Order: sequence, then C-alpha cells, then structure tokens
Amino acid sequence: MIQLGNYNTLEILRSTSVGLFLGDDEGTEILLPNKYVPDPIEIGQKLKVFCYLDNSERPVSTTLEPYIIRNEFAFLEVAEISAYGAFMDWGLEKHLLVPFREQRLKMEKGRKYVVHCYLDEQSFRLTASNKLDKFLDNEKITKNLNDEVSLLISRKTELGWEAVVDNKHKGLLFFSDVFKEIRIGDRLTGFIKNIREDKKLDVSLLPIGQKMLEPTSELILKKIKEAGGFLTLHDKSSPEEIKEELQLSKKAFKKGVGVLYRERKIAIEANGIRLL
Repeated sequence: MIQLGNYNTLEILRSTSVGLFLGDDEGTEILLPNKYVPDPIEIGQKLKVFCYLDNSERPVSTTLEPYIIRNEFAFLEVAEISAYGAFMDWGLEKHLLVPFREQRLKMEKGRKYVVHCYLDEQSFRLTASNKLDKFLDNEKITKNLNDEVSLLISRKTELGWEAVVDNKHKGLLFFSDVFKEIRIGDRLTGFIKNIREDKKLDVSLLPIGQKMLEPTSELILKKIKEAGGFLTLHDKSSPEEIKEELQLSKKAFKKGVGVLYRERKIAIEANGIRLL
C-alpha cells in the first residue's frame, strides 16, 4: 500500500510523456513527474520516493526530500498566509497547510514554528498542526531513567524548555539543567532525568549519576588540550565562568575534574588544572 506523506520503495512500471508510473505489490500506481526522474533508469528498477498530493490534489511522487514526514515533528517556516491558514515551506513545491484551528497562536509569515504532520481523516490531505500536545502521549512512557533520547525544543516556559522527546512524548528541560544557548527548533541529544507520578517527563542534556562522569571528564580533557595543556578554571571559579567556558554546571565540572585527577591525567594547581 502506498503511504501518502511517507517514503515508499516502488517499482518502475512504465515510462510515459509525463513521467514514470511506479507501482507497489498491491497494484497501486503513482506518477513520478519527468523533472524528478533520475538518470539512468530501467523498467523494473526500484526507486525510493516521497508520496503526497500535488496542487490538483492528485497522488504524486517525488525524489525530493521534505523537511518533515507524516507523524513526525519539525521546525518549519511560514511561506504565506491565506484564508485557509498558514502554508509552511517543507521543501516541496506545494506548501504544507496549518489550518487556523491547528495554530496554538496566530502564525505570521516568515516566522518558524514546530509543527506535527498528519493525514487529515476527513479531507485525506496532509496537514500540519502547531497544537503539539494532542500528538504526544505521556500515558505510556516507553523510556527509563537515564535513557538517551532525541529532543526537539518546542517552547519556552517559566520553568524551562518544553521538548518533543523521541517523537513520542512531551518533556521539560529545566533552566537549571541548561548550560548552553538553546533556541526553539534545536535538535539535541538528551537523557531522561525523572518520570513523575503525574506522567510529566523531565529531561537533561547530561546523563545523571555515574554515567555523567565519562562524557563530562572527556569534555574537560578536550578543553585542556585545546588550551595548550592548562585551563584556568578551578575550585574557586564561579559557576558563570565554568558555564561560559565549558557549558557545564560547577557540580558537573568538579565531578569531571575528580575523575581526571584520580586517573592521573591532570594536576590541580591553585589557578587552574594542568595536563599531565
């Protein structure tokens, strides 16, 4: 079955004046217009294409790679506003519609928003929504503490940054756990910090406990080498200095330095740490 809004691997059935007709194992056919036909091609060859509806609402395929696919999230720019809603640039000729009813706040042309792409069951059209919560499920959390996850930063709140976690869950990255510049739309690697009884999910940019030590100490060691073997950070350095230089909390810095010292890779001096 050909899936609209997703990649499909289809067989080249025949060549016509308008392009190639591709088909699946169930006998369904779809057009690949001439401008997207690769060279060379052979009848019977398999092609990976993205399938969607063109400007005339006809199923069509393309070898272009969109910025978002069905049932996923992405940070897209509004190309134009119409009477129907906001049209997002998703890398294809036909823009992706976010109806007014699917906008958390009124969208503006030229601005970027995190949206979810889905197939509207009534119109059978690919549509996007900025109301992310209804596409996220925290009732059945599939992660454990300290699991590594992907984060898509979606919104800034009073407590921290909301994020889409592994394309499934809603998480919160507290400001106190952030030691580098973050913006909406950033894709980051994170870790599950806490799974609350109320199904809320806390995430961090560093693993917790012992698992944090290895990447932290490696980062500090790298910075010492880049500084020529001596880093002017020490136990008396302010949290702000450490954050600016290493994007780490002072607590994480001290733990990482402790690991390097025990491994005899550094010497701790009054005004900094030196590579041995």
